[in-house]
Amino acid sequence: MAPQMYEFHLPLSPEELLKSGGVNQYVVQEVLSIKHLPPQLRAFQAAFRAQGPLAMLEHFDTIYSILHHFRSIDPDLKEDTLEFLIKVVSRHSQELPAILDDTTLSGSDRNAHLNALKMNCYALIRLLESFETMASQTNLVDLDLGGKGKKARTKAAHGFDWEEERQPILQLLTQLLQLDIRHLWNHSIIEEEFVSLVTGCCYRLLENPTINHQKNRPTREAITHLLGVALTRYNHMLSATVKIIQMLQHFEHLAPVLVAAVSLWATDYGMKSIVGEIVREIGQKCPQELSRDPSGTKGFAAFLTELAERVPAILMSSMCILLDHLDGENYMMRNAVLAAMAEMVLQVLSGDQLEAAARDTRDQFLDTLQAHGHDVNSFVRSRVLQLFTRIVQQKALPLTRFQAVVALAVGRLADKSVLVCKNAIQLLASFLANNPFSCKLSDTDLAGPLQKETQKLQEMRAQRRTAAASAVLDPEEEWEAMLPELKSTLQQLLQLPQGEEEIAEPIANTETTKDVKGRIYQLLAKASYKQAVILTREATGHFQESEPFSHIDPEESEETRLLNILGLIFKGSAASTQEKNPRESTGNMVTGQTVCENKPNVSEPEESRGNDELVKQEMLVQYLQDAYSFSRKITEAIGIISKMMYENTTTVVQEVIEFFVMVFQFGVPQALFGVRRMLPLIWSKEPGVREAVLNAYRQLYLNPKGDSARAKAQALIQNLSLLLVDASVGTIQCLEEILCEFVQKDELKPAVTQLLWERATEKVACCPLERCSSVMLLGMMARGKPEIVGSNLDTLVSIGLDEKFPQDYRLAQQVCHAIANISDRRKPSLGKRHPPFRLPQEHRLFERLRETVTRGFVHPDPLWIPFKEVAVTLIYQLAEGPEVICAQILQDCAKQALEKLEEKRTSQEDPKSSPAMLPTFLLMNLLSLAGDVALQQLVHLEQAVSGELCRRRVLREEQEHKTKDPKEKNTSSETAMEEDLGLVGAAADDTEAELIRGICEMELLDGKQTLAAFVPLLLKVCNNPGLYSNPDLSAAASLALGKFCMISATFCDSQLRLLFTMLEKSPLPIVRSNLMVATGDLAIRFPNLVDPWTPHLYARLRDPAQQVRKTAGLVMTHLILKDMVKVKGQVSEMAVLLIDPEPQIAALAKNFFNELSHKGNAIYNLLPDIISRLSDPELGVEEEPFHTIMKQLLSYITKDKQTESLVEKLCQRFRTARTERQQRDLAYCVSQLPLTERGLRKMLDNFDCFGDKLSDESIFSAFLSVVGKLRRGAKPEGKAVIDEFEQKLRACHTRGLDGIEELEIGQAGSQRAPSAKKPSTGSRHQPLASTASDKDFVTPEPPCRTTRRHPNTQQRASKKKPKVVFSSDESSEEDLSAEMTEDETPKKTTPILRASARRHRS
Repeated sequence: MAPQMYEFHLPLSPEELLKSGGVNQYVVQEVLSIKHLPPQLRAFQAAFRAQGPLAMLEHFDTIYSILHHFRSIDPDLKEDTLEFLIKVVSRHSQELPAILDDTTLSGSDRNAHLNALKMNCYALIRLLESFETMASQTNLVDLDLGGKGKKARTKAAHGFDWEEERQPILQLLTQLLQLDIRHLWNHSIIEEEFVSLVTGCCYRLLENPTINHQKNRPTREAITHLLGVALTRYNHMLSATVKIIQMLQHFEHLAPVLVAAVSLWATDYGMKSIVGEIVREIGQKCPQELSRDPSGTKGFAAFLTELAERVPAILMSSMCILLDHLDGENYMMRNAVLAAMAEMVLQVLSGDQLEAAARDTRDQFLDTLQAHGHDVNSFVRSRVLQLFTRIVQQKALPLTRFQAVVALAVGRLADKSVLVCKNAIQLLASFLANNPFSCKLSDTDLAGPLQKETQKLQEMRAQRRTAAASAVLDPEEEWEAMLPELKSTLQQLLQLPQGEEEIAEPIANTETTKDVKGRIYQLLAKASYKQAVILTREATGHFQESEPFSHIDPEESEETRLLNILGLIFKGSAASTQEKNPRESTGNMVTGQTVCENKPNVSEPEESRGNDELVKQEMLVQYLQDAYSFSRKITEAIGIISKMMYENTTTVVQEVIEFFVMVFQFGVPQALFGVRRMLPLIWSKEPGVREAVLNAYRQLYLNPKGDSARAKAQALIQNLSLLLVDASVGTIQCLEEILCEFVQKDELKPAVTQLLWERATEKVACCPLERCSSVMLLGMMARGKPEIVGSNLDTLVSIGLDEKFPQDYRLAQQVCHAIANISDRRKPSLGKRHPPFRLPQEHRLFERLRETVTRGFVHPDPLWIPFKEVAVTLIYQLAEGPEVICAQILQDCAKQALEKLEEKRTSQEDPKSSPAMLPTFLLMNLLSLAGDVALQQLVHLEQAVSGELCRRRVLREEQEHKTKDPKEKNTSSETAMEEDLGLVGAAADDTEAELIRGICEMELLDGKQTLAAFVPLLLKVCNNPGLYSNPDLSAAASLALGKFCMISATFCDSQLRLLFTMLEKSPLPIVRSNLMVATGDLAIRFPNLVDPWTPHLYARLRDPAQQVRKTAGLVMTHLILKDMVKVKGQVSEMAVLLIDPEPQIAALAKNFFNELSHKGNAIYNLLPDIISRLSDPELGVEEEPFHTIMKQLLSYITKDKQTESLVEKLCQRFRTARTERQQRDLAYCVSQLPLTERGLRKMLDNFDCFGDKLSDESIFSAFLSVVGKLRRGAKPEGKAVIDEFEQKLRACHTRGLDGIEELEIGQAGSQRAPSAKKPSTGSRHQPLASTASDKDFVTPEPPCRTTRRHPNTQQRASKKKPKVVFSSDESSEEDLSAEMTEDETPKKTTPILRASARRHRS
């Protein structure tokens, strides 16, 4: 058939070209074999050179055969075919313009060119798709093999880099489509199949997951332009819309690619309507359907979000279609719509020049965003806060909404979701950074100007009213004018506590309602709003039955009620005044008009200027009011955010730290609290948190403002000194760690060190506190670089330990701290070969220390005691032979005390009178000094002396090892083995430890030693609290006794009874607190001795003094977590601290249980005992506090096995509960457990235990809440069990256990056939005894652990199941069993099941 006679139909599949179709339809005659393909391709090429593009009409079969055998043919042939087809189509596109313009073109020629165009395009596009399919398969192989050598493998696979070849082909097709080729078709209507052929290849290319890679950007752009031409010239919009929707549903990677394409078509190609079409399709999707298709929803959400970022103005007209998705279940679609709204606010609806309609739209969008700040889904709430953060950062939030959005952010700080809290903090930080008010936001600084300017505004308004007295205002208008300011005054007054306001003239007894109304009206007229409000509040109490003060609606707020009363008084009085004097008012109006007419040139400009000034003043007051409100909100947020500083989530902690840095920089006074609170985080194990703290202090302190290095150093020192004011020991240690880090990294400039030395030596004028803080800072820096202090040791001694009197003991103490940092205070490690740093006894430092301590001993200075403690510590740390120096100090002080006593005796006239008394402070100083020396002597022996013995032994062994003959080294293999195992070193360590222990036991408190001389005196003071009743003396003596007990086990054992008697019975909280610390230390040093006294330690957790409870909580936390005391039921005392009125103690208890929860099954093992003790009516706590405690403790039970075991134990305890309160407590505990279906089955197995208690409403409600929790995540197969449990609950609640039996009989009747084969569910509740006797009314004996109660549980018992074992069960079965002990068993019998019911069932 001649080429001009047939017609080429574009096939849906290649096989259609092999079948004979309609009349004159082209059919492939023969599929050539692979070996004939190269010569046929060459023939085609020759024909192309002769005939041009029409050669395809005769050689299409060759190209079809190549496509047919594409997987099998040689890569070179594929490449040659592709290059040749590109030439053919390119040549055809060059020739077509002339052909299309030829008016004399015959029908046969036009048909030939049309067929050639279809064939050429079909062949090229099918070849392109074949290459793309092969490339995709190669990419999948590359993913399996790894990325290396991918490009080389790609080239090896098909001879060239396919990714570089796609773009030219697509550009060629675009060029072809841009021609007016529709004239080749009849009636100039291009067939749909041709457009689909070209666009279909574009969509198939987009399906490749690598299309969104950066390297494929040219391909993406070429596809976009090709589809753009199809949209504009070939009516492709409907098909494109459908295809885009389908692709978004199935290919997640395509959202950004399609957004780029659609935005380009809408802008460059003018096809804005496609945005509306796509959005309409998405908007019409059913929300329920989307909730079932998460991948499709994700694609739509990403598409809408990114489209809004690119073309928000075009998308805005279609937003109404998407609003339904805000009420849908899928949170991703809600997020997408809200993000689109935010983009429109940012890019389209921002600025002050908006028209009214645009402003309304913006307000609607912002209202929607604010409303979804309370969305049920945390991801939506979080997204809203992120969007508001962007809006605030780009200053697109109207000032009128500032307070509302800040309030939203502050409210979200209490959100359960960590992500929401984090974004709320970020939003508040953005508000601070972009606030329009001030760079310093102190509410105390703003309150003054606000009050001053408000007063000025009131005066201006009063003057204006006086000046315009001739003009009579309508009372309604005048009331409306004063209403905003009156509201503001009323709100401020309502925030004050009742009774703080003052009234100039109280209501007299003789005054009537009318008189008071007149006074209120006069005050309102004079703009004395505060006095008017106070008088009205007083009148509402004074005239409760008189109008208008009797108008009280219980649903109205106090603010609304007072405003209504004031409005009635003002408008009523003003109206009556006008009615009484109508002529005067008219006359005044006429006179005023005359004045205005007579002097128009003067009054009008003045009035205009006065109006302008009033408007300016109103704006200033409004600005100050907004700034003040904003500052108050930020202050409120600080209190909430500071509590989040110790969250478990690292990112939240980092956000909190950054927030406080920003707040501090904005001068909010409360920020310093947060900056100090973050200090302990320097010890965090999370590197991110530690680094955040260091960065915070870098920003706040290391880069101060200043013109010179010295000015900056001065500012830095001043800021750091402020942190030291009233700082605790813990705060100082944290700051020391931070400064040590900065010094080691050379981040502190030399100018800082120099200025600190100048202030310390008083070369620069400064007060004593500044001098003291400079020495403290130098000491902290010495931790990082000891040479800072080491090189100026004599200078420091001169600064703090000079000979002047009276001594500045605070400065001397800080000097000692600073000097102590020049040596390593830790125990010397075995790896160190050099001797520890020590100074000779004759050094000036020790001479000055001894003299300062001795001289201050006889003077009653409260700062001497902490100083001498640090001085003794320093002597033992740095001196050679410190015991000699301290013994000398003790002897000198004792000598002075005896001299004072002698002076007293000689001064007494009558020697037979009462014996001479030593001043109390001298005795206190002496005992305190002896206690410090005793403790430091012990530390010195166990650390310094022990470490030095070890060091010398190691050196000696090394020396011996070197001097040994090589033959001797191999003689004893046994010795060598012992050395390898470390047995020799361990034995030597034991010998040295025994030596130290012997010294402590036998020598330190021996009669020949200095310390022993103080023991009788110490014991006399402690044993006679009535004789020695001074609180300071008692505290010092008790502490000294604790320190002496640390030395020797023998001495400790002999004095433990005295210690614990003082701990329990001393009336002084400071003594009990000190002894709690001392006994805690003794429990670690001598655990076996203190163990019998452990209940006395726990007892202090209920001490009436807050200070003692806090100390006891800290001590017991350390002892329990270090396993130094046995944890049993007494730990319930720690649980009681969870409800302590002091927040610090409650936080301490919470932290204890948090740490304890990480120690295996510890809390699980303790819970039964804790529940028993806390619900005990005699020893336990009230019901509400019990709920608070158990809610916290049961939150640590997360394992299913533990939950099931606890459910069973708690259910069985219902039988032995003695009171209704205990039953309610048990029910509450069960309701707080995270139950699963297996846990529910345990409850069903033990239903008899609590079934008869369900008549109590609170117990029934607790079990119903369990049902509600189980329903939320229940699987369909588990709902039947839940329904059965609920039916039993309700039946027992309404009719008792009779009801459940009726229910079971009904179930048995309806299911007789199954029950004949298998026991019914009711078999769980067979009677305990079948005989009807008095025994039915007696509480049964506790069941044996080995036998099961119910038949079905006996069947299940044969199956082996893993069990959760109580650690306490292993040690003592009775301790934590589900049954109470014999003495706990109730004497009053409780009926379990009624006899009549039992007979009925049997």
